[in-house]
Amino acid sequence: MLNTYFRVIVGVMVLLSVVLTVYVNANWMWFTVFIGVNLIQSAFTKWCLLETILQKLGIKKGGGSCEIH
Repeated sequence: MLNTYFRVIVGVMVLLSVVLTVYVNANWMWFTVFIGVNLIQSAFTKWCLLETILQKLGIKKGGGSCEIH
């Protein structure tokens, strides 16, 4: 379930940042860059702030369609 929430939130943030870049100001592209860098660092460190926040909100790990058991 955590994997699903994570993907939805990150996808929405990327789309929102692209829309803001196109319609508000080109500097919003830095938000997209931040998201990408965060995803890359989490691949190496196995730690992601969004995952920590979701777990504190009570979202359980497991149940994702792409998880290996």
